[in-house]
Amino acid sequence: MRFQTPLVPARLIRRYKRFLADCRLEDGREVTAHCPNPGAMPGLAEPGLRLWLEPNADPRRKLDFGWRLVDHENGHFTCVDTGLANRVVGEALRRKAIAPLAGHGTIRAEVAFGDRSRADFRLQEPGLAATWVEVKSVTLSREPGLAEFPDCVTARGAKHLGELARAAAGGERAVLLYLVMRSDAARFAIANDIDPAYGAAARAAAVAGVETLVFGTSISPAGIDLTAPLVSPVETG
Repeated sequence: MRFQTPLVPARLIRRYKRFLADCRLEDGREVTAHCPNPGAMPGLAEPGLRLWLEPNADPRRKLDFGWRLVDHENGHFTCVDTGLANRVVGEALRRKAIAPLAGHGTIRAEVAFGDRSRADFRLQEPGLAATWVEVKSVTLSREPGLAEFPDCVTARGAKHLGELARAAAGGERAVLLYLVMRSDAARFAIANDIDPAYGAAARAAAVAGVETLVFGTSISPAGIDLTAPLVSPVETG
């Protein structure tokens, strides 16, 4: 996945109201950028961090910049834009670059699913049951090399797990794909201490037949690409 507009570097002044971030560009200008991440973002929203912003020329949008990356200034990056995970996975699915999900000819995004929800992807091949895929963007790291999900309590995430479990119980294939959106992680775990209910839902989903896939990414200001599996199946206990 390539960024549509070349990113520009900045320094974070502050993140506030979850979706706003005041930043200082390299020319000294202070701008307000959209923060496309509703999570807690521990370790990723400290004043002074080096960021990469995507300029926006769309007059329909209120802000001229969107926050895309945290630059850890050691050769590694974290993508804070949760919406980009679906773009990365969608492109990989179309290239058949995710081997466990490569045997499907039809790929649909944002399909009605469960109780007033929408699945990220529905994969279909004639003569086979549908495969439902839910994608989660992973950005939390509290230990070097270890990525964790979630970074805050997520009732919505637990609901998605329940819906996947019901689909699996009904004979359809259900997959939860964790996309680790930081380039410095080699391992993955569920953050049970942050959200015990999500951890319990993940364990129940695994028992019900929900498959778990975990993939890493390579990240730079030019774009993001899916790389190798990190852990599969996920350790949930």
